[in-house]
Amino acid sequence: METTAAVDRTFLEELRDERRRLCGAVAAFHARGWCPGTGGNFSFNLGGDPRRLLITPSGQDKGRLAPDDLVLIGADGGAPAASRHRPSAEALLHVVIASETGAAAVFHTHTVAATLLAEHFAPAGGFTLRGYEMLKGLVGITSHEAAVHVPVLANSQDMPALGQRVRTLLGERPGLHGFLLAGHGLYTWGASVEEAQRHVEVLEFLLECAARRTPFAPFTGA
Repeated sequence: METTAAVDRTFLEELRDERRRLCGAVAAFHARGWCPGTGGNFSFNLGGDPRRLLITPSGQDKGRLAPDDLVLIGADGGAPAASRHRPSAEALLHVVIASETGAAAVFHTHTVAATLLAEHFAPAGGFTLRGYEMLKGLVGITSHEAAVHVPVLANSQDMPALGQRVRTLLGERPGLHGFLLAGHGLYTWGASVEEAQRHVEVLEFLLECAARRTPFAPFTGA
């Protein structure tokens, strides 16, 4: 009888095209400085019951990611003990988003604009984007006059608790395009790798516009 590890290796080999597409998107983000260092995590929803996802590994430079580096995770966000790499601690958030939205891909970037805006608007719980033609790059938006709300959630290292807050947010706001974690970055998703990539590009453009117009308080941390 085949071992679980052997079955997983065969399954991953059958997903070679999906793995290449995901790595291609991540490489494009890294080239634009949107996942510096080892920041960011990116996943592809394989569906199934129980649900499984392919996700980028923890602690690895996203500019040097290869298809074989991707990690297969289960509905709890964990990977099999035999996995060569470990998933990010935030893998559980990807499972929650994929489950609640049905998204095929979930992407998380780390940019200066997203980090500053999330920190600034955390007390208000979010902010609204409107008046930009680029809004029409988001699914379901047909006019620059649309108002797109960007929620901001407090960051946490308690992933089950944070995952529940994300689940609640998505249940309360169907049709949401993404959200920010305070002092952290953007989460967005799409019905395909290509759609999720477009959402990242559109939202990061819009966040940069918003950041340039926001009167941030002087830095007092150090």
